[in-house]
Parts: sequence; C-alpha cells; structure tokens
Amino acid sequence: MVALRDRDTLYIGIDGGGSKCRASIVDAENRVLGTGVAGPANPLHGYAQTIDSIVRSAALALADAGLSPEILGDLVAGVGLAGVNMPRLYHEMDSWAHPFKKMYLTTDQHSACLGAHRGGDGAVIIAGTGSCGYSWVNGRSLLVGGHGFPHGDKGSGAWMGMEAVKYLLMALDGLAEDSRLKDSLLQALGASDANEVFEKIGGKSSSHYARMAVPVIECAESGDPVAVAIVRDGASYISDLADKLLEQKPPRLSMIGGLAPRLRPWLAPHVVERLTDPLDPPEIGCVYFAQQSLAREGSDAKGAAKKAGSSALFG
Repeated sequence: MVALRDRDTLYIGIDGGGSKCRASIVDAENRVLGTGVAGPANPLHGYAQTIDSIVRSAALALADAGLSPEILGDLVAGVGLAGVNMPRLYHEMDSWAHPFKKMYLTTDQHSACLGAHRGGDGAVIIAGTGSCGYSWVNGRSLLVGGHGFPHGDKGSGAWMGMEAVKYLLMALDGLAEDSRLKDSLLQALGASDANEVFEKIGGKSSSHYARMAVPVIECAESGDPVAVAIVRDGASYISDLADKLLEQKPPRLSMIGGLAPRLRPWLAPHVVERLTDPLDPPEIGCVYFAQQSLAREGSDAKGAAKKAGSSALFG
C-alpha cells in the first residue's frame, strides 16, 4: 500500500468518451500514482454505463496505485465527459450522487485542452473516434464541430469508416470503381458481398466504424485514389477547424486522438506549422480542472467554480 500523509490531497482525473474511460490518480505534487481503464462513458449513449465506467476506472486506478478502495471517498475528482456539452446531460451527470469527496464536471474537450497545454490557455483539435476543435483563451471557450456520429465528426475515424463503407457497398453493386481499398475493407470485415457487409456493420457504434479507418489510411498512404479522396476530404475539414480556432489567437495549438499522427501529414501546411505537441493527456487535464476549480472555491466567491465549469461548457 502507498503511504500517505494525512494532509495529502489526492486527485483523480477521469476522461470518459465513446470508446473508453481512463482514470489517473495523482498526489499533491502531480505525480501519477495509478491508472485504470474501463468501458465507454458518454452519457448520451447511456447514463448507467457512464456511471459504471467512471466507478470501475476509479477502482482500477486505486488498485494500480496500491491504495485501499475506501480512499475513493477522499479523492477530489475532475471528470471530463463526452456529451455533457449538452445542458440536459450536464445537469444529469452533475446531479449524480457520486462517491468522491468532491467532483468537478466539464466536457472532454475542455479537459483535453487543459491537458494539452498543462492547465493554460490554448486550442486543441481532437481526431479520434470523433472529431472537434476547442479553444480556451482568456476564460472564454469556443467549440467547433463535435456534433456526434453520424451527423457530424467529419475527419474522424468513425467518419472515415462510414465513408469507406458507403464506397464499398457502391463498388460491390458495380456503381463505383474497384480499388485496393475495396479488397482491404472486405478483408477487414471478413465479408465477400454486400449482404455480408451489412450484417457486419448494421446498427454498429461509432467505435466499430472507427476501426475501419485503419485500412483507409493505409490505402491512402499507398496511393489508392479512392482512399486518398476520403482522407483528403477529412483532412481539409480538420484544417478548416484549425483555422477557426486560430482566429481566437491561442498561444498553443495541439492535435490529439488516435488518428492524429496519421492525419497530420494530410493537413494544410500552415496548420502543421502551428501544431505543438500536447504536454499532458486528457485525464491529467481533468486533474488540472479539479485543482483550478477547488482553488476558486477556496479563494472566493460562492459558486465560482461552478460558474467556471459552466462557461467552459456553454460559453
């Protein structure tokens, strides 16, 4: 078991999205003590699942840190969740009778931005299962995109997978040209005709579609014209997101998410020139949010931390 002093404040940062929920426990000196990963945590797709993933990831982080499960009630939690940019979902999650000492809730975009810039001002492009752009400059937020799959999230892994499946079905019907991408997708899906393809993808989640982004990127990198067209279209949108964020004059701009390294070479050159490496991961951004919110509470005004959280969400 980890030895702690009575005066130590332990923070837990919890980053929850459509694919997974990741929690890290840090001490008062921001040293990571333990990390845990659980299932999806987007309240738009299920309140009960979100609660379960938060609690499970926290329990796994405690175990990884060698801390007793009873310490859960002593943790100050910063929680960044997908979906809570919608007021209804924010208030639903904020009303949860959580097991922590304190819980400060914000969007996964805001916490990712704080992590990328070590708690300071900046902007972030998220390119993973979904996509969006977010800036936090002088206490004001701007969210661009992030409208969710399948209605939005252009340039994301899920969007690429969906575009690829659209092409594949047309190609199987003889209405689009054959390509290396067609063969790669059939192999990835374990299918041979349109009916089998639909059996594999019908009603599936965004994370399922996002897995098909890998053959799209690989085929584009090898010069397949169909795949190149998909990736260029997505990258053009991501570059437009960046330009919108740069209008806010953020001191730093980072791109994060599983698709970010593969998508970067396809972005507009002037955007690539502005990109800087993220300093910390999103769950540590959740810790920064909790620390900043707790400091506001201690320094002043009733409701200041809550107001700060709301401004990060709703402008």
